[in-house]
Amino acid sequence: MNLPDYLSDTYKNYYGEIQDRLKEFEKITPENSFYEFCFCLMTPQSSANNAWQVQRKLEEKDFFNKKFDPKYLLADSKHYIRFHNKKSERLLKAIDFFPELYKLLISNLTVKEKRLQLKQSFSGLGMKESSHFLRNIGYKNLAIIDRHVLKHLEKCNVIENTTPPNSINQYINIENSFLVFCDKIDIPIDVMDLLFFAHDTGKVLK
Repeated sequence: MNLPDYLSDTYKNYYGEIQDRLKEFEKITPENSFYEFCFCLMTPQSSANNAWQVQRKLEEKDFFNKKFDPKYLLADSKHYIRFHNKKSERLLKAIDFFPELYKLLISNLTVKEKRLQLKQSFSGLGMKESSHFLRNIGYKNLAIIDRHVLKHLEKCNVIENTTPPNSINQYINIENSFLVFCDKIDIPIDVMDLLFFAHDTGKVLK
């Protein structure tokens, strides 16, 4: 089985950039993962590019140590984050949560166990956000299932419709189907996620 034709040119054009991005993810240590966690708290229903810009602002302003109200950064029209009030609250809670997060990351749990515990431990994190965070710090073989990915999975005949999963079991079933597809075309799921994004946006972000 081969990569679907409509993705072939994107794969050729962005393969090197995708590999470079995945190598960057692998360099992020548990100690340095806080701002990636912030990024993933901001992305739901917001532009990944905007979330990335705000992440950089938070780093520049030493948000973790200074613990200021970040609402004004999220509300800025130059990089607006939807639901900025609620997400600002979650970012502040993330500072206090980080010691627990760090212990989880250095534990001997499997990546799937870490994902589930993360989802259950922090309000506002779903399976998608937990998967996204872990992928962005170097973990492998996790699906980041959002409407964009579902659209491509349907187009690739991996799933029958684009109905978002509304339970952990549904999420895992779609993820398993995605992994089987990736195995058949011999391209890792981590590459495919970034490939879908590059195809839609012309960018390789995270």
